[in-house]
Amino acid sequence: MKTLQTGALLASVIASGLMAGLFAAFAYAVMPGLRNTSDHTLVVTMQGINKSILNPVFMLPFVGSIPLIALAVFLAWRGHGRPALPWLTAALVLYLIAFAVTVAVNVPLNDQLERAGDPNSIGDLAAVRERFEAAWATWNIVRALLHTAAFACLAWALVLSGADRIPADRAAAPTSHETRALLRTDPGSFTQDGHGADR
Repeated sequence: MKTLQTGALLASVIASGLMAGLFAAFAYAVMPGLRNTSDHTLVVTMQGINKSILNPVFMLPFVGSIPLIALAVFLAWRGHGRPALPWLTAALVLYLIAFAVTVAVNVPLNDQLERAGDPNSIGDLAAVRERFEAAWATWNIVRALLHTAAFACLAWALVLSGADRIPADRAAAPTSHETRALLRTDPGSFTQDGHGADR
């Protein structure tokens, strides 16, 4: 169970991180780079991206993150990862909201741009661009922030999940530095075998 739990959480972190990085790259590089280009260049570029991105390399982490995070939530609830459960739940909610933004806003805008047809045949490219660019870029920033927040929650949940597995006796044991300091101040507090004297 612990192995499955760790695997699901690690896979969730990687998949959600890929999505956060992708949408963030559009927010701080791709769309700003296209901002000062011609209407024809923007329409051609985004039509090409929207077609090429529909591939397994994108779809697998984009859609697959949802069942992975849900599995991590379930295993944390059933297993030893209870401290991470609130963070995993938050990550799932954030990811679902981001997914909804993509499906409800960005995808319809992509479809609208595709229906505009061949850029060489579009009569008013400026109008097509105006209906697409600002709205798409704004909502992409929203989903980039949501995906990044989900990734951060999952990363912290992974840290908490690892900390939860430290044995209690090991976590409570004094370090060698602490032991030496205690022996210097009170040599009688430890027996020869290194364990505290029973007082």
